[in-house]
Amino acid sequence: MTNVPLLTLIMLVPLIGAIIILLVPRDREDVIKTIAVMASFVSLLLSLAVFFGYDRTLGGFQFQEKATWIPEFGIGYHVGVDGFSAPQLVLTGIVMFCAVLVSWRSADRPREYFAFLLLLVSGVFGSFIALDLFLLLIFYELVLFPVYVLIAGWGSKRREYAAMKLTIYLFVGSLVAIIGLLAVYFQTGNSFDWFDIQAGVRNLPPEQSVQLQRTWFLPIFVGFGVLASLWPLHNWSPDGYAAAPTAVSMLHGGVLKATGAYCGLRIGIQLLPEGAKYWMPVVVFLCMAGLIYAALIAFRQTDLKYIIGFSSVSHLGLVLLGLAALNELGLNGAGLELFAGGVMTGLMFALVGMIYERAHLRDVRELNGLVRVMPLAAVGFVIGALTLMGMPGLPGFPAELQIFMGLWNASTTPSLMFPGATNGWYAIVAAASIIVIVVNAAWTLRVASRVYFSEPQDMELQKLPRLDALEKTAIVLMCAVLIVVGVLPNTVMSVVNAGVQAIIRGLIAAG
Repeated sequence: MTNVPLLTLIMLVPLIGAIIILLVPRDREDVIKTIAVMASFVSLLLSLAVFFGYDRTLGGFQFQEKATWIPEFGIGYHVGVDGFSAPQLVLTGIVMFCAVLVSWRSADRPREYFAFLLLLVSGVFGSFIALDLFLLLIFYELVLFPVYVLIAGWGSKRREYAAMKLTIYLFVGSLVAIIGLLAVYFQTGNSFDWFDIQAGVRNLPPEQSVQLQRTWFLPIFVGFGVLASLWPLHNWSPDGYAAAPTAVSMLHGGVLKATGAYCGLRIGIQLLPEGAKYWMPVVVFLCMAGLIYAALIAFRQTDLKYIIGFSSVSHLGLVLLGLAALNELGLNGAGLELFAGGVMTGLMFALVGMIYERAHLRDVRELNGLVRVMPLAAVGFVIGALTLMGMPGLPGFPAELQIFMGLWNASTTPSLMFPGATNGWYAIVAAASIIVIVVNAAWTLRVASRVYFSEPQDMELQKLPRLDALEKTAIVLMCAVLIVVGVLPNTVMSVVNAGVQAIIRGLIAAG
């Protein structure tokens, strides 16, 4: 099994599925949808094989595949996963499979729709496995095109505006990150291989290395942070979610944002640890502002997609805060939160999509009594909401607890930005961030009581079509993942921690 190029297959299966779909006659809709389901299911199985095959005691990058590509520019085909990226492959597989299931009934022009959806996922898988940074940038940019087409072509109101806004934001962010990456590339030996760049940064004269890291960490981290909705560059996000079709909202909120945070960690923090330590007070401030701001806006919104969209922004702010703690607890919490929050966000957007496709309504004030029509959806919303609130027994609890504890512990570390001082105000940030749990509890209770558990007022809503078997399967699968990981968090935590250990060693070596 170890000789099978699993990572390449994970990336190629959706791409091959997309190509096959484009070869199928347009009127063979059931065949097209079946191919999409099979491709996403096989990708999920392969990602599970990597996750459970990853040797947690050995740690480091595993399942590596390497081949020469363009040696003149130091570019090669090099892929691999560590404990931090392996869970993200499973997350992508789960959300993609469920997104295809919930799209079976509603997808318009399914041939083009599923082809672009599979192309998008191929790019996401590639971003998580690439260890050559030129390859990573190709996959990262590959994601933008299908996202634009899917929102502009299959979205709802203001879809062209939202698609263009999202694309411009993400393109400019990636351009800034690419400029920073090229600067590091030219100063460390003209190789795009992740290990070569890491060695190049370490082998520079100390003063030159420190200057390089402090100069280019912030552009790289913020550039990728745009995709992770880093405040105040999050503005594209809620509009994009509101206009996107259900499957794209699920993938964007559940997986694509994780890609931005992951690249910020892998390229920013892990390659430039000295720069990360220097600039983290600024990053922590931005994360805290975004975390609280987005949660408060979510509370005031009445459009369900905007509520979930701002909630997603707030959730990524929490992940970035965990990364910014720069210690084992914070990074462990961020890794688990990326996984749990991705499944939870995918679930929430799926539920909103199921309501909208039947009632053509998203306003909380117009929806009521849906538990009688969609009891399983109500159960799914409750489980997603409890995960968001950090309820014990669900994965949000261990993830958020570790992030807060990591931030608290980081408050005693010396500040490089302000020599002679410590990062003592991180403790205040940790305490203030807990406000978000209260705000999240408030809006989830408001939505649950109004949309699902209130007395029916509009009897037309009681006549809505019931959920079909595929939609129920998607809800049950995502809820089951949340419950299993919540009860047995070490299922994911032990893998994440294997990846975190290498990051911690790099941070310690940076001084």
